[in-house]
Amino acid sequence: MKNSELHKKPDDSSSDLNDDIPIAVRVSSDVNNKVNISPLMLIIGGLIGFIFLSVASGFFFFLTAPKQTTNSPTLPNTTAANLPAEIPPANSTNNPINNSNNENDATILGHLPYQEAPKSELIPITADGEIKMRKAAAVKFQAMSQAARNAGVILSPISAFRSVKDQNQLFFEVGAQRNQTPAQRAALSAPPGHSEHHTGYAIDIGDGKVPATNLQATFENTQAYLWLEANAAKFGFEMSFPKDNIQGVSYEPWHWRFVGDSHSLETFYKARNIKPIQTP
Repeated sequence: MKNSELHKKPDDSSSDLNDDIPIAVRVSSDVNNKVNISPLMLIIGGLIGFIFLSVASGFFFFLTAPKQTTNSPTLPNTTAANLPAEIPPANSTNNPINNSNNENDATILGHLPYQEAPKSELIPITADGEIKMRKAAAVKFQAMSQAARNAGVILSPISAFRSVKDQNQLFFEVGAQRNQTPAQRAALSAPPGHSEHHTGYAIDIGDGKVPATNLQATFENTQAYLWLEANAAKFGFEMSFPKDNIQGVSYEPWHWRFVGDSHSLETFYKARNIKPIQTP
């Protein structure tokens, strides 16, 4: 080997330089270079990881949480079978008495409550001025009476408007005279405050040719009754207490009421929406 080769200078390349560094020192230096991460980077990385986990957890909870439903009110069944029927006629035995919102307005012994008509709204229907009705009813009764007279029938008014005071005497004093209990008396006459006569729309009618039938069931056999049955509705009148009426009041073929305008109709048909009192 030549002396020149023995004394050749080492190459300046990085490979040769690394060869001059002991292996243990080189490995330690490489490791330090790789793991030398600043604290700031660790904090930022931790925050990013925390945010990611929070978002992922919330999304997972949203997907897996049970769905809550809002309870909607149940709508009533409005099929034709459940719709309210038309109000039955007054003399229908299928006309029920329903509950009322006012517990104080209730029937007594089958009779419904009525307010007393203002005296200022009453006019006479007889020559002596003793028997009175509300103006609308009075006008129609006079027209009906004249139509009946033209047919040879005499409609004789017996009683129309009656005050609560008059009804008190009729119910209690007459009941006592006849030795009648309130229930027995109620089958023939309404308690005070519960008579249709208070309204000024009701009237008791007799046959002027057969006065013996006045206020008797036999009135149904008179010309006056037969004429009323056939023609009263034309003038806005109807019988209040037919046979087997739902209120349990005795059959009164002589007792008629006017329902020919809005107020009279409401007076009697609204009165039916009353809660009945149970009697012993």
